[in-house]
Amino acid sequence: MSDITHYFMAHARSAVRKARGMKRGTSHRNRQRTVARVYHLLAKEAAYTSNVQYLDDFRKIQRLERAIGG
Repeated sequence: MSDITHYFMAHARSAVRKARGMKRGTSHRNRQRTVARVYHLLAKEAAYTSNVQYLDDFRKIQRLERAIGG
């Protein structure tokens, strides 16, 4: 399970970097920061649970990130 946790944390760090690179005060930047928070929460959940229900959430947040332009 630690591999999944590290995978989600890598996505969270990447999303934070993308948000920092965007113009300040834009709604896209705020959305990207929200995406990073969700990735971080998924990483925490993956660390403590053994089920794979969080994968559906992961797929949804990836779609949202693509829609933002990440």
